[in-house]
Amino acid sequence: MGRLDGKVAVITGAASGIGAATARRFCREGAAVVVADLNDAGGRAVVTECTAAGGRAVFRRTDVSAEPDVAAAIALAVESYGRLDVLFNNAGLGGALGPIDETPVEDWDRTQAVLLRAVFLGMKHAVPRMRAGGGGSIISTASVAGLRGGAGPHAYSAAKAAVINLTRSVVLEVAKDHIRVNCICPGGIHTPLIGQRFPGSDEQLAQILSTVQPLQRAGTPDDIAAMALYLASDEARFVTGTAMVVDGGFTAGGSQIAAPGPMPTEYAGPSFEPRE
Repeated sequence: MGRLDGKVAVITGAASGIGAATARRFCREGAAVVVADLNDAGGRAVVTECTAAGGRAVFRRTDVSAEPDVAAAIALAVESYGRLDVLFNNAGLGGALGPIDETPVEDWDRTQAVLLRAVFLGMKHAVPRMRAGGGGSIISTASVAGLRGGAGPHAYSAAKAAVINLTRSVVLEVAKDHIRVNCICPGGIHTPLIGQRFPGSDEQLAQILSTVQPLQRAGTPDDIAAMALYLASDEARFVTGTAMVVDGGFTAGGSQIAAPGPMPTEYAGPSFEPRE
């Protein structure tokens, strides 16, 4: 038996990195998964991989900053599989980069739309479905950048801190409905998103990441997928309102992840799109 047998999940940002690893893991553990992402090719490839291995998965092209798209992805889960048990608000990007006094307001707002408004939208549309089904688990990707200074760009850090407190706030409203709400705070995870900021090979990036926390290896998407699996499963039935840190000890005493050279003022969009 799988740890998620009979459960239905929506995972945003599931075309690559943490989202893709989680979609594969959830399917292996028995869940049916809606793969939600802007990246059509990547999302469909993840679905193909999951179904070829015997899992159940469908793709929905989703702009997580747009309410109709988020609502449609959640509706697809119910239409395709009859219910919604798990929502993983995972889609992300680097967003506005550079000094605070040089950050365009438009880039700040675009960052908050993807990293914070999207989490709100996911919660908004998942809660009624989960309430109707007798409960569920909402998980969001926050970051160690939401817990300490110097761990991420300004707009990104602000959004992730807000995700952590939104998680705690919503718990108080939906606990009576048997809906659990948690977030995960990854540290330096070797994904295409963080690779945008570091030129060079995957091996070079892995080496950089291995030096910033006490456990001297780069974190992997599978490390975060394992925590998401736990939070989605009935094993975590008494766990809610938490910010689960998965960082190799970074927040206990790691060093800042420093990109080579000064940080340019720019906007880092989804990892599959060219830099602006």
